[in-house]
Amino acid sequence: MPSVTDRYDPLDAEILRDPYPVLAELREHAPVFWHAGMNSWALTRYTDSVRVLRDHATFARDPRRTGGTVPEPSLSVQTLDPPQQNAVRSLFMTALRAQDLTVVEDRARLLVRERLDQLAGAGPFDVVTEIAVPLSVAVVAHLLGVEPPPYGEFAAVSDAIMRSMDGGLNPALVEPGRVARRQLSDLVDSWFAASARPGLLARVRQAVAPDPDALTRLYVKNTARVMFQGGYSTMAAAIGNAMHTLLTHPGALDRMRDRALLATGVDELVRFDGPVQGTTRTAVRSCRIGGVGIKAGQRVVPLFAAANRDPAAFTRADDLVLDRTPNRHLGYGWGPHSCIGTTVAQAGLRALVTAFNDHPARLTAAGEGVRRRAATMRAFDTLPAALLL
Repeated sequence: MPSVTDRYDPLDAEILRDPYPVLAELREHAPVFWHAGMNSWALTRYTDSVRVLRDHATFARDPRRTGGTVPEPSLSVQTLDPPQQNAVRSLFMTALRAQDLTVVEDRARLLVRERLDQLAGAGPFDVVTEIAVPLSVAVVAHLLGVEPPPYGEFAAVSDAIMRSMDGGLNPALVEPGRVARRQLSDLVDSWFAASARPGLLARVRQAVAPDPDALTRLYVKNTARVMFQGGYSTMAAAIGNAMHTLLTHPGALDRMRDRALLATGVDELVRFDGPVQGTTRTAVRSCRIGGVGIKAGQRVVPLFAAANRDPAAFTRADDLVLDRTPNRHLGYGWGPHSCIGTTVAQAGLRALVTAFNDHPARLTAAGEGVRRRAATMRAFDTLPAALLL
């Protein structure tokens, strides 16, 4: 019988359906293991994962620190390591804090309510195309202060970019991802060239306008692209996963009518079955993790899905605990490369849950969902549901 490390293929259909049993085996028997397909050391324990994410001096996100190169379109706040990333990240975080997220959440709730009115009593619908995609595009576009691109067109571009994250497992995905990034970069360039509506992008443009440094302006534009695409893809995946969890846990949605449980519950939905499955770092120097020697130049992948179910970090780790607190999960990353738009994603999930609970129709499953064949982002291609009157 093959070992548990040999059985871990993140693109295997059964693991895509439910990765948590094999991740639990790995956490127990091979918490740090070499994965040939990813050409990386994979980490399954929470403490090891947090250590790597925090220690940017030892574990680089920027490939140039270990002799690699970065294509110009990929130079962004998510590529740079501190202290080089500090100015750009601070610029975006300051602009984000200036936004009224209550308005963002209220508009998101109204959008979902309108969708539910259209879908109620009309038979099965696809959660992904009818709710996750339009809600995610609308929330991120509203936050940035730009005109939302056509839902279907943008979803295809984002999907190509997201799939290219698995280029190490399937090199054929790299070129379509590069083309899609160029398309999205052209869209972002048009936003910077035109007068933006009030929003995060307008504040960023204003702040960076006096800066003559062309490289800084490049980082800012690329970060805006990453924030739009990454915010959309992460939120759309999180919505699909959250809806699936609510559909398979009777009573959980109704319990979140309680405002206190709503606040902690949306966070727990992300811990329980989060969108981002892992991230990559490269060891700048030789070190040890969990008793395993890591050589300088080797890649390390903290597996968020495994860390978020680590019983050493979370009591009842395999249960959905809506009042879990504290809940320091890795669903949006950790440290200097954590998702800039975490608070926005949480607002979108609160709007989603509230809209469903305020609607008179009853949410029910309408068949099996189809998981997207992707390793980095856990998402649904389709998820059928129905609203019964």
